[in-house]
Amino acid sequence: MIRIDSQIDRNFSALSHRMTDMAVPGRGAAAPESIASLIDKVNAAKLRYQPGGMR
Repeated sequence: MIRIDSQIDRNFSALSHRMTDMAVPGRGAAAPESIASLIDKVNAAKLRYQPGGMR
């Protein structure tokens, strides 16, 4: 029984990887955001959750 389970796990894992690697039709790749932009978003989110911060 262990061999069957591990074979099923391997097959499922391989299928999952293939599905992840498939491109989504009709959608282009999103342009990567700059590090500065991501840091600004994190800082803005932190301010929203601090007491007395902007809402």
